[in-house]
Amino acid sequence: MTSRALITAPAADLLATLQNQHGALMFHQSGGCCDGSSPMCYPEGDFIVGDRDILLAVLDVGSGVPVWISGPQFDVWKHTQLIIDVVPGRGSGFSLESPEGKRFLSRGRVFSDSELAELADRPPITGARYEAGARPDDGQTRIVAEAAEACPVPAAPR
Repeated sequence: MTSRALITAPAADLLATLQNQHGALMFHQSGGCCDGSSPMCYPEGDFIVGDRDILLAVLDVGSGVPVWISGPQFDVWKHTQLIIDVVPGRGSGFSLESPEGKRFLSRGRVFSDSELAELADRPPITGARYEAGARPDDGQTRIVAEAAEACPVPAAPR
């Protein structure tokens, strides 16, 4: 089954470390405020999920980490798979990884026509539906070894 969000193994390792420090976590894909459009990692419940926010996936790290995006931003990104990666450096936002000297980074890959058709048969879960108990029904892994496994990573300029 096609997932709307994945995480790289290095990012999953950092996420597991943060879970050990902070307990249950969540991501919200930032819409451009504060730290550009980075995935922001918060203790679960510290970011209030709105009724129209969209659950992209629950990452299979620790007890599970939901990945959210605002409804209007999802309308723009719905054709794109989000891959959460980690790179050296500090972000300037409120995300939990900042003190670690690393920052989570969003990468994206456009879905194929067949993936879009499959996703059309599985409407996304909104914040309102999640609050009412709706959860994704698949048990597949969402961890990829590295970003290039899910999407091409541009080479550094020479």
